[in-house]
Amino acid sequence: MTGPVVITGGGTGGHIFPMQAVAEALCGVGLSTHDIRYVGSTRGQEGRLLGHGPIALTLLPGRGIRRSLSLQACWQNAGALVGLVRASVMGISLVARWRPRAVVSVGGYASFAVSLGAVLCRRPLVLIDLDAHAPLTHRLLRRWATRRCVAFGVADERTVVTGAPVRHDIASIDRAPLARDRARASVVPPIEQGRHVIVVMTGSLGSRKVNEMTLALAGLWSTRSDVTLIHVTGRRDEAWVREQVPTLEGLDYRILDFADMTTWWAVADVAVCRAGATTVAELCTLGIASVLVPLPGAPGDHQSANARVLSSAGGAMVFDEASLTPAKLAAALTLILGPDQQKRMELAALTLSRRDAAAAIAETVVAVSR
Repeated sequence: MTGPVVITGGGTGGHIFPMQAVAEALCGVGLSTHDIRYVGSTRGQEGRLLGHGPIALTLLPGRGIRRSLSLQACWQNAGALVGLVRASVMGISLVARWRPRAVVSVGGYASFAVSLGAVLCRRPLVLIDLDAHAPLTHRLLRRWATRRCVAFGVADERTVVTGAPVRHDIASIDRAPLARDRARASVVPPIEQGRHVIVVMTGSLGSRKVNEMTLALAGLWSTRSDVTLIHVTGRRDEAWVREQVPTLEGLDYRILDFADMTTWWAVADVAVCRAGATTVAELCTLGIASVLVPLPGAPGDHQSANARVLSSAGGAMVFDEASLTPAKLAAALTLILGPDQQKRMELAALTLSRRDAAAAIAETVVAVSR
């Protein structure tokens, strides 16, 4: 086959960054950037995160289905279904024209159209199930997939357990003590040596509840001169968070709306995060102790399932968002920051690391494309 490998998915960074990781790995086994194409959604972040690189990007219309029976949700879902039909027609047309050697789906509503095109046009389809619970699009298409690459689970004739792919710039972060000290000295302004560094990050939009808890934590720890608190709020809440900042007398409290996590994972002692598959994979790859607050209402409660995998290994403490309080968050972080506990959790997280995940997926894609 001479057509491109089409990597499809998107909507959130949790889909987009694995798309990048798989593309990097495919280039590592000999494909050129001209042999690969991305297909995503106009409503996602793909245009901003993928649209300026060497790999061609095509954006299709559509948006996700809201899981609610409210009148507003039903009205929005009617529009979403119209968009899905339009996107499906376009996706099938693209596959028919490109005749790709393989279609690789990382999930999300943006992936359905092209994956359906692969089924109808009889092109090899590889599904990458990043979460412990497969997304709806992949459950619908699973029976027609040539291969499934799963982060968790059991291998069988058509399923390969690869782990979740992590971008090279994340996987290559050096977290040895001396490297971490250098990374802290290089940020602007530098982080004072000897401070514990806590990084709070809940995605591109953020979480109002976690942002509230982090603000309250900053108030509780306002006099702590041994802590740097990096608060990645998400774009939705950044201005609101800045208006609520308490009076600080020693705490180094830094607020960002969106962040390049290659900078902050390099300096973090502890992370406070959601439990999306990409986030969990990055924490495991880098060996970062964490407090996980799964997204409530996530499809199939997949974030709770992801969090349980890391918690069961001893690498994370998990809290339900509804029951999280500033006092609980402070107590959990205080426990983790004890030197023995932090080291135990870091080592536990590393036991789940699959640094070869992207390469294993690339090998699978190359194999089916033959």
